[in-house]
Amino acid sequence: MSTEEPAFNMPPVRETASGNPRRVGFELEFSGLTLQAAANAVAQALGGELQQDSAAEMSLHHAQGRFNIEIDWDFLKRHASESGAKEGGESWLDLLGQVAALVVPIEVVCPPLPLDRLPMLQALVPALRDAGARGTEESLIAAYGVHINAEIPRLDAETLFGYLRAFALLQWWLVDAHKVDIARRASPYIDLYPEAYVRLLCEQKQPSMDDIFSDYLQYNASRNRALDLLPLLAEIDETRVRRAVDDPRIKPRPAFHYRLPNCQIEKPDWSLASSWNTWCAVEALAAQPELQAQLGEAFLARSQPILGVNRNQWTEFVEQWLNDHALV
Repeated sequence: MSTEEPAFNMPPVRETASGNPRRVGFELEFSGLTLQAAANAVAQALGGELQQDSAAEMSLHHAQGRFNIEIDWDFLKRHASESGAKEGGESWLDLLGQVAALVVPIEVVCPPLPLDRLPMLQALVPALRDAGARGTEESLIAAYGVHINAEIPRLDAETLFGYLRAFALLQWWLVDAHKVDIARRASPYIDLYPEAYVRLLCEQKQPSMDDIFSDYLQYNASRNRALDLLPLLAEIDETRVRRAVDDPRIKPRPAFHYRLPNCQIEKPDWSLASSWNTWCAVEALAAQPELQAQLGEAFLARSQPILGVNRNQWTEFVEQWLNDHALV
């Protein structure tokens, strides 16, 4: 591991309501490796015991939890699971898996780790890079990225609204801060919240949980958001979420699903910590409701009829504002 690898910043709120350390999970998408080669690199970096689950999936059983390494192709995974990892009929799936590794991403899904255990992941990216993993810029189609699943400190309306409003006000700035690849910007997977929804959040004082549900599902009834709140909302009221978005891929969990960062695993100066540290601007603003309200008023003041808010001007303003308030 490089000594120049940046450290993982700690957010202002580090514990849940129960007093336990907050947990964070990461998902990395990349290509350039077969499933076996990717799994070997993960095991080399972290230790633990590898297991072949199917032609499309392997897992690393580690003291900190289960790391899944899989070919991110639903068809292949489904049929590999149906045939069973040890059956003779698996041979065509093995071949298909080798081909798929060239055209669809491998995904490494890390278990939720306590904040103080995140440094163990610093060995993961160099190991995959040295094995030949390639990231976002490798494909104009797949739009590889990193997903961050940060546990919410408290499952109440006040906390949830704080994070929502903080992200909404920063979302344009975050695209620039992450230097989101043009192919990913053009993809449908990481759409930002509509400006009308951002204005609504800025106009509200403290909505109830019922209001948060109603407004979010009215404007964002899709998994394809840079900050996908559906898994978290499903943790609170799964029935209500599924009435609006009937998608089996929504898995209830008390965590934000942040999908904006690129995966630039092939670059020596890129790390998971750098992506996490950019997200921490949301964490910092979410913890300061007075500053949120101030920034929300600034957003509303810049909103013109029909034209809305000028994105470039707002991004420049936010960059300076965050620095002035020592939030980055």
